[in-house]
Amino acid sequence: MADFPLPAELAQAVVAGERSALARAMTLVESTLPEHQLLAQELLALLMPHTGKSQRIGVTGVPGVGKSTFLDSYGMYLIERGHRVAVLAIDPSSSITGGSILGDKARMNDLALSDQAFVRPSPSSNNLGGVARRTRENILLCEAAGYDMVLIETVGVGQSETVVADMVDFFLVLMLAGAGDELQGIKKGIVELADLIAINKTDGDNLNRAKAAANDYPSALHYLTPTSEKWRPSTICISALESAGYEDLYSQIAEHAAVMHACGEWSSKRQQQNTKWMWSLIKNRLLDD
Repeated sequence: MADFPLPAELAQAVVAGERSALARAMTLVESTLPEHQLLAQELLALLMPHTGKSQRIGVTGVPGVGKSTFLDSYGMYLIERGHRVAVLAIDPSSSITGGSILGDKARMNDLALSDQAFVRPSPSSNNLGGVARRTRENILLCEAAGYDMVLIETVGVGQSETVVADMVDFFLVLMLAGAGDELQGIKKGIVELADLIAINKTDGDNLNRAKAAANDYPSALHYLTPTSEKWRPSTICISALESAGYEDLYSQIAEHAAVMHACGEWSSKRQQQNTKWMWSLIKNRLLDD
């Protein structure tokens, strides 16, 4: 317990935007020690009035689709537009040792060095759904620290990555053209939960294939039930390598937020997120016991 400041002191530093304090707060929240969990609960209670003002964006896609490269370049794009960006990157844990490489931060060089960004890699610890056990709590900590764009990068293990959709406002699915991903468009799973599909690596020799895939996906999406009657998912082309297509992506996310606010689904979805957070806390407590 001596390793951490008092919750009131730590909360004050987090709200002041101290990145080192935010990192310590996340370490405290992620700790499984009973005494640390008591401090974490007190810390979260103090910070709750400062949460809820960000846009929560989930980013998923198969391994190799370029999630980390995308988050690095798109994060810098958001900063140039005046946002403060937090990235919660989830790395897969070894089923043998339980360890994790946590290499996502190393692949986000520009973002990790920016004063307006915070990058936090966390091990999945074999948690289902492509996220870490305390991802919901870490989102709240980022919001309390003043980050208005919180991006959650999932493990990228395929159709099981649906839990993240229950904790974000906008669910972005990155796809590759010419790698068999076209078949994903007719499967239920992460694609069914997508608010937007972005064909990444739309550059070089892959340009024509990506454009063809973008034209094919709308017909596949037509057979899936959208998550909202007010929003029909679409498909765009982007290139994380060339930072291309980001204007379209940014406007799609902004339009989605405007539609959800106007119809009242934004607040109802946030209430659903809080309910599922409560049940996850109960589940974690039962597992700990």
